Amino acid sequence: MLFDKIVRPALYRVSGSDPETVHERTIGTLARLSRVSPALGALGRVYRTDDPVTFLGLRFPNRVGLAAGMDKNGRALHAWPALGFGFVEVGTVTRHPQPGNDKPRLFTLAETDAVINRMGFNNEGAEALAARLAAGGKPGVPLGVSIGKSKVTPLDEAVEDYRFSLRALYPYADYFAINVSSPNTPGLRALQDKSALAELLGELRKTSIELAGDAVPTPVLVKVAPDLTDEALAELLEVCLEHGVAGLIATNTTLSREGIAPTEAAIGGQAGGLSGRPLTARSAEVVRFVHDETGGKLPIIGVGGIFDDGAAARMLDAGAGLVQLYSGFALHGPGLVKRVARGLAARPY
Repeated sequence: MLFDKIVRPALYRVSGSDPETVHERTIGTLARLSRVSPALGALGRVYRTDDPVTFLGLRFPNRVGLAAGMDKNGRALHAWPALGFGFVEVGTVTRHPQPGNDKPRLFTLAETDAVINRMGFNNEGAEALAARLAAGGKPGVPLGVSIGKSKVTPLDEAVEDYRFSLRALYPYADYFAINVSSPNTPGLRALQDKSALAELLGELRKTSIELAGDAVPTPVLVKVAPDLTDEALAELLEVCLEHGVAGLIATNTTLSREGIAPTEAAIGGQAGGLSGRPLTARSAEVVRFVHDETGGKLPIIGVGGIFDDGAAARMLDAGAGLVQLYSGFALHGPGLVKRVARGLAARPY
């Protein structure tokens, strides 16, 4: 409530009501905070939740993670566990540094509890993230790295683009998320098609095994769109199982505009992917479909429209093992992380 009534309005006042400026200033503040151990300790005493769980062979301090897109370049890594997150996913990063799409490209729909973005994978590049991780260390909780295709790379060269990022970041990631489902990079979702995905996953698996040597390969997950038909999703799952994918992240943003408040219809017409409360039901549906279609063989991270522990619990009931927050955290602050994590801890999972 404090965040909603005081902190968020203040952030928007000093940032000229521009959501991307708010985001950048928040990340900058958290990056500075990451270097102040007493402050991190004080925050941790307020927000951390101890509810350990094993998933993908990794130990997570709780089930609530930060979704990709919030801290693309890993600038504030050590702040996120102090704010209560049980794991952190950075990225999406690409082989080549890129500025992303033209501004404005980020829009908040406060009444709808949603965000529209057409960021376009703006990031400093895989090598820059690797250098930052080498210099600053990991966050103390499991670290996922989301990798995507550079905009300048043709689709028929996408495999090598992903392989480059996988190699660069392999020493640092606890798992990789293969982003083939963002709507904001032209042609990217074509990589969800059966033949293209089979080639990509086959090559990434070979590369991962080579890089692992005698160790167990780092888990590779695929992030899927909520807009796939059941038939298309079933084909995608078949490919994932054939190529040893460790799990699914469901879901990315949607192109649908269902659920937007009538008063925000104009801004809802902005191009880009929609995240937030309008995705709550659909994301859980996709999680349940993945679980049922695979007989529970693919571990699932559920993301999309989680604004309370009830929605998170429904994700787990549908078959997810972990959940992630993005829009809920952006709109309502770290108190939501604490409420969701402690709400799940109180349930018999």
